[in-house]
Amino acid sequence: MAAQVNWGSGNSTISTPQVTGCVKTSKYNALNFLPMNLFEQFQRLANAYFLFLLFLQLIPQISSLAWYTTVVPLMVVLSITAVKDAIDDMVNWHSGIQGSLSCRIVTEKWMNVQVGDIIKLENNQIVTADILLLSSSEPYSLTYIETAELDGETNLKVKQAISVTSEMEDNLKLLSAFDGEVRCESPNNKLDKFTGILMYKGKNYLLNHDRLILRGCVIRNTDWCYGLVIFTGPDTKVMQNSGKSTFKRTHIDHLMNVLVLWIFLFLGSMCFLLAVGHYIWENNKGYYFQDYLPWEDYVTSSVFSATLIFWSYFIILNTMVPISLYVSVEIIRLGNSFYINWDQKMFYEPKNTPAQARTTTLNEELGQVKYVFSDKTGTLTQNIMIFNKCSINGMVYGMHVFLFSLSLGEILLCRLEKVDFSYNKLADPKFSFYDKTLVEAVKKGNHWVHLFFLSLSLCHTVISEEKVEGELVYQAQSPDEGALVTAARNFGFVFRSRTSETIMVVEMGKMRIYQLLAILDFNNVRKRMSVIVRTPENRILLFCKGADTILCKLLHPSCGSLKDITMDHLDDFASDGLRTLMVAYRELDSAFFQDWSKKHSEACLSLENRENKISIVYEEIERDLMLLGATAIEDKLQDGVPETILTLNKAKIKIWVLTGDKQETAVNIAYACNIFEDEMDEIFIVEGNNDETVGGELRYEGRTATNGGEREGQGRFCPKSFWGSLECRCVLVLQAHALEGNLELELLRTACMCKGVICCRMTPLQKAQVVELVKKYKKAVTLAIGDGANDVSMIKVAHIGVGISGQEGMQAMLNSDYAFSQFRYLQRLLLVHGRWSYNRMCKFLSYFFYKNFAFTLVHVWYAFYSGFSAQTVYDTWFITFYNLVYTSLPVLGLSLFDQDVNETWSLRFPELYEPGQHNLYFNKKEFVKCLLHGIYSSFVLFFIPMGTVYNSVRKDGKEISDYQSFSLIVQTSLLCVVTMQIALETTYWTMISHVFTWGSLGFYFCILFFLYSDGLCLFFPDTFQFLGVARNTLNLPQMWLSVVLSMILCMLPVVGYQFLKPLHPLPYPIRTKLKHTASRRSAYAFSHKQGFGALITSGKTMKAKLPKKNSFPYKR
Repeated sequence: MAAQVNWGSGNSTISTPQVTGCVKTSKYNALNFLPMNLFEQFQRLANAYFLFLLFLQLIPQISSLAWYTTVVPLMVVLSITAVKDAIDDMVNWHSGIQGSLSCRIVTEKWMNVQVGDIIKLENNQIVTADILLLSSSEPYSLTYIETAELDGETNLKVKQAISVTSEMEDNLKLLSAFDGEVRCESPNNKLDKFTGILMYKGKNYLLNHDRLILRGCVIRNTDWCYGLVIFTGPDTKVMQNSGKSTFKRTHIDHLMNVLVLWIFLFLGSMCFLLAVGHYIWENNKGYYFQDYLPWEDYVTSSVFSATLIFWSYFIILNTMVPISLYVSVEIIRLGNSFYINWDQKMFYEPKNTPAQARTTTLNEELGQVKYVFSDKTGTLTQNIMIFNKCSINGMVYGMHVFLFSLSLGEILLCRLEKVDFSYNKLADPKFSFYDKTLVEAVKKGNHWVHLFFLSLSLCHTVISEEKVEGELVYQAQSPDEGALVTAARNFGFVFRSRTSETIMVVEMGKMRIYQLLAILDFNNVRKRMSVIVRTPENRILLFCKGADTILCKLLHPSCGSLKDITMDHLDDFASDGLRTLMVAYRELDSAFFQDWSKKHSEACLSLENRENKISIVYEEIERDLMLLGATAIEDKLQDGVPETILTLNKAKIKIWVLTGDKQETAVNIAYACNIFEDEMDEIFIVEGNNDETVGGELRYEGRTATNGGEREGQGRFCPKSFWGSLECRCVLVLQAHALEGNLELELLRTACMCKGVICCRMTPLQKAQVVELVKKYKKAVTLAIGDGANDVSMIKVAHIGVGISGQEGMQAMLNSDYAFSQFRYLQRLLLVHGRWSYNRMCKFLSYFFYKNFAFTLVHVWYAFYSGFSAQTVYDTWFITFYNLVYTSLPVLGLSLFDQDVNETWSLRFPELYEPGQHNLYFNKKEFVKCLLHGIYSSFVLFFIPMGTVYNSVRKDGKEISDYQSFSLIVQTSLLCVVTMQIALETTYWTMISHVFTWGSLGFYFCILFFLYSDGLCLFFPDTFQFLGVARNTLNLPQMWLSVVLSMILCMLPVVGYQFLKPLHPLPYPIRTKLKHTASRRSAYAFSHKQGFGALITSGKTMKAKLPKKNSFPYKR
């Protein structure tokens, strides 16, 4: 194509014809995998330390251990971790490929689309790039799109091509000859703004957001359309909002790095003290015994010898930070990830979708979540609107169940049957209603019921499509409108079709055509919409629906008693979590309407303050309304959402809802989901439009929450150190503009004192900013959960991102750490898998550090008896196998199978989750306990065998206090002690646990006889030097006495501490109580964008207009 696109503004433009649509979803490729992966792995201090240690072992003057004792474990760790990272990245790469190829455009893949290309899209296809609409199959080049991937809304939007390009239609010759030039803004993340100019045939045409179709949208009800590619790949607006991919590490990972640094310092100080001891020993004794213990040729003084000994001990004591630590952590995380993937209770059968752990590095973080940030549409709700109840002329219809009182105070619950609409040939078969009395009222011709449903069938901007006769498809700007029109359709008032001047309705089987005189469309200020029609009987009627708080002020005084009754009904609907609208009408005098119509035309043609003048004219006619009733629509929640949120609240997990919806809808859903409760003390709404106003509102709310309901003048601020320590039963509702100023600290201070927070009208980037704000100032783990592309930013920013594979595509799932199909699975992910993973990891780390301290520090005590000569206590093969073979399986068994309580009790008592939020099970304090326990155990493990064999003899009178026998006794005692220690730590025994724990100890004795056998020692005398030690030592009673005594002394403090330790209560927050102020809440629900009113009255939605003479009046 010859079209050209230039980015920039003013005189500065950037020509970008070669930008492609390739979006990278993987981190590695074949060329950079090895260097990048090694670079990431050596960012871990332990890996870098062992690489440094390897170089030290290659120096013969200081190496006290063979080089392979470090190389082999290091290679194993690096290889296993690299394979795991490669598998994870391959999963992401395949996911990206599947997304790219899910919709083929002509014969090209998404990745090959370039800026300046003209592409064809067909019905139900996903838009591959940000495109300028050129033409379409619909009249006036209209194109209907679904933007669920962008904003979570499944209702349709309309885009229209400019007239000069719409003339090309689908003429390939004209399209291929198109040589226009577009100058537009640079790539940005503003989804609702676009400015540009099309220069074509010597003329300039202004471009705006209505001409642009964004990547991620889906073409609906449009056979085909052509578009010019403006932005592709990472430059598209949806990708600009997706944020950067970061390598996520858990809090325990960061803690381990700190602890490893502590161990390095401790190791360095120990090596320094031992080197000083060597220097003193050489000066006092070694210097005078050089005839028996000669110095090496390169040793010139005691200082130089001590320097070499420092590095020798640095090598010997390296097992304080075992190389197997990290590979064990990776195996544990991988195993716990498989548990999530295999969990049948998180499998969603209707879509055949299992839960998926898309990363293996964050499992224990799931047990520490304090804040959950959730999208609303598609995450908490199914985005399915259902006409649930209504109030007509003071009567409530739509009860699903009735309660009958019996004798002795018993109550009988009676569930109603579904209404049969088979009598109505045009009824929607998917519509359900359970109150037959409403159908009977319709059939009996109740005047008010008929007028109510006539209002619903006329007062809307829904567009009807009937490709097959009798099968109507409604396209609504709001799902609420679609539900109301569908309800009227099923009760006999079928909206059939419309033109710019008429509305065709089938009323109880008879077709009637109403002349459409005016549409007073909805906006956020009016919170209502009206239509004015002329009936076939030549009556002029105004029908209005909107928020009860607005319509109540517009009602005729004669409606006072009916208004009170209806308001009570609305309160009941709102308490049930339903979305409500009030419906009213007014009959107009013909002369009054003609006069008003002139004023309306003048206001529409005004060049100054047009919107204000139109609003004033609207108010002149929307008054003295007669109340008809109210509707109640259920924004159907996903199964189990209220119960899940209630359970998470009991676990002290705070849930914030971040949504692009308007305030009323979000608050209404929050009540339905149990995020808010009717018993709460107050709802704080921040509505200011500037820093000063918002700051004042936040300070007032903070004082009120802190004061427990006292007057404003008596309030005071909470110091920063008390953030999160105060809690009140109030909720905070924020608008998006509250985040645009410099009020981060005020905002967070107020929000953290509230039980719940709702953030409305949020862009994807603002969602990420809220999550980042909490991460920045609160030491808490955050989790973001969503199902659309508009949630990708916050999913990436949060410590843990969860994607729901729902109605809004796969973008959230592809960018998430964990994915499943239903919000209710979140409680199982956190309270079961998360808590188990955290508990297991904490037990693993505590035990792992302990067993290595006990193992390594024995060398320190031995140094006092070996002249600080860097002589090892153990056999070299025992040092090699200790972490990799002898103690690896028991700790893996503990970390993969242990359960303090089963899943049933984990869900029944969510409070068990709270210790993880405060990180009580493994922290710096617990690490110090492990260190002290390890020092004590190493002391026992050295001096008990030392005392046992000192000056001891066998039955035949031979001494047993030789170095090799002593070494065998110490290492056997050590293994028995650490095995008993892990047995005490295990709370859930399985057959595998028994095999791993006791089998490893038995395997030690088997391999002991093999390594110390005559054959190996005779064939490889330099490598296997403990000839016959096993059979000579294991039959000594002194040895078994030493082992038993060491086990008792090492276990006694552990058992005693478990019985005697104080029960420290969790740090519960101080709860302040506000004085409850009862206030009726509106459950008003409506589209939060302007409807199709202007489009309908323009006539651009019609494929063919009816002749005017047949449009009115018409009756059959």
